[in-house]
This record gives sequence, structure tokens and C-alpha cells, in this order.
Amino acid sequence: MAIQEISTLPKNGVYTEKTAASLHLLDQGLQAVEKLMYDVVASDVTVLRDASRHILQAGGKRIRPRMVLLSYLACGGRDIERVIPVASAVELVHTASVVHDDINDHGIVRRGRPSVNSIWGRTFALLTGDFLFTKVYELMAPFGDLNILLADATIALVEGETLQASAVKDNNFTRQVYYDIIARKTAALFKSGAMLGAKLANAPASYVEVLGNYGFNLGLAFQIIDDVLDLTGNTEQLGKTAGIDLEQGRGFAAVYEGGQDLMESIKRKVLKGDVLQEAREQAQQLIDMAVIGLNILPETPERDDLIDLSHLVIDRTH
Repeated sequence: MAIQEISTLPKNGVYTEKTAASLHLLDQGLQAVEKLMYDVVASDVTVLRDASRHILQAGGKRIRPRMVLLSYLACGGRDIERVIPVASAVELVHTASVVHDDINDHGIVRRGRPSVNSIWGRTFALLTGDFLFTKVYELMAPFGDLNILLADATIALVEGETLQASAVKDNNFTRQVYYDIIARKTAALFKSGAMLGAKLANAPASYVEVLGNYGFNLGLAFQIIDDVLDLTGNTEQLGKTAGIDLEQGRGFAAVYEGGQDLMESIKRKVLKGDVLQEAREQAQQLIDMAVIGLNILPETPERDDLIDLSHLVIDRTH
């Protein structure tokens, strides 16, 4: 399975026995997440199985399950097997949403390979996304009230996507609307993932709250940078069809252009101004807020890795 590697460096470049143990648990967890996701989409309906495994094999950054695992470990959890189904469920929610996104956006490339709808068509892509969403129920069934936390995030995700489509249709893509959209469609899932990890470790309420804030701000920053990259990157760099958000009058750039759908006009105007720099500065401020709250957590390699993860979000080029 093709997985985009994210390096985890020890603090000050010095490996300690504790750091090595932490890295081992994290790597073990991420490998287990990959295997479980691949296994859980098995079906005797071959198109569902093959299309689901196609998008999973394309890999991705796996930022969401990494954050779930690190939140669990940073709160003292050590039974890594306990958190694997939840981390997998969070990533499957995201994966299902991008399959559906590519239908809505007519995207033909996702994670560096042909999108599900470009191979199997819109109907089977829609059903594949539905299949992935229902597999989340299966994974989360043993976790009682934690289902409510993830359900709230998935509701927010769909609400955010719907608000985005409505804003484009009504030519009402203001800055306020933009932040409401990304809070729902991206940040809510990040927030729930971090909180789920903390709750699985039986962390105190203060840790759960801090990690929820961390995840929420990380998610906002992630989406802002994603929108910047959609403006400045190309399909090969991004691993997905570039320029879709601009073309359809959405994303950070569209906020400053009144929701126009004239891609080249928007790009020319935005690249001349300070919008991109402003967006990056806002994303950095969000990351700073996310990291500050982590100070109440014990000083561990996993806490350092959460900080490193936030830097990855800002510094990424795709």
C-alpha cells in the first residue's frame, strides 16, 4: 500500500530509549490502521471492494489517524490495539468524504492516481463513499458513547460541504461563510479525532478539552493551507486535480473575489495581492494557538510529535 511518509524526528535530534519506544508504538499503530482499513472494506461485491481498496492503496498523509494515536499516547495510553479501530474510523470518514468530493468536483486525480469516479463512474463512486461511511459504523460499534463524538463530527462535515455548495450557488462566499464552512467540513473531524484519542486513554477532562482545541485549530490551519496550495500548486504536486476550488468559486481565494467562478481571473488578481501571505499568517496563528494549549500535557515524545505534526501542516507543499 502506498503511504506518504511523514518523518518523526526526536527532540533536539537525540534518540533516547523513551523516544525509540514511542516511535515503535506509533509506527506499530499506523501499520495496524492501514491493515484494518484494508481488511474492513472486504466485500463479495467486487466493485465496492476494489474501488475502496483503490483509494486506500493510494495512501495519503494519514494526519488524522496519526493525531488520534498521538493524542492517545500523549495522555498515557499504551495499549495501542485499543485505539486502532477508532483511528481507522476517523480516516475512513475522511476517505469517504474525498470520494464524494471528487464526484461533486469532477475531480479525476486523487492522491496521485485516478479518482474512483474517473475509473468506475459517478454512480459507483457515490456507492463506494457510502460503503466507506457505513464501515465506520462497524468499526465504532464497540465504543459506546464515543460514537456520539464522531457522529457530531460527521454531521458537521456534511453540513459544511452543503454550506459550501450553497454559498457557491448563491454567490455568497464571504470570509465569515468561509470560516464557518471549514470549521465544519474539516476542523470538526480533527477536533473529534484528538478528543477520541484522549478519551480512550481515560485522560482528565482538561486534557480532552486541550486536545480538542488543538485538533480544531489544526484542522482550520490545514484547510487554509490546502486552499492556498489549490491556488498555487499543480496536479502533480498536489496529488489531486488542482484548481477545482477556484474554478467553482470556493476556497480562500474566492472569499476575496465575491465567489466568482472565473478561475484565471481570480488567480491573476490574488497572486498580485497579499492574500496568500495573509492566509499563511492566519494559519500560523492557528497553529500557535493549538500548540500553546499542549503545555498542560506531560512532557513526552508524543507531545513533541503533536507539535511536529502542527508544523508539518504549515510547511507542507502538497
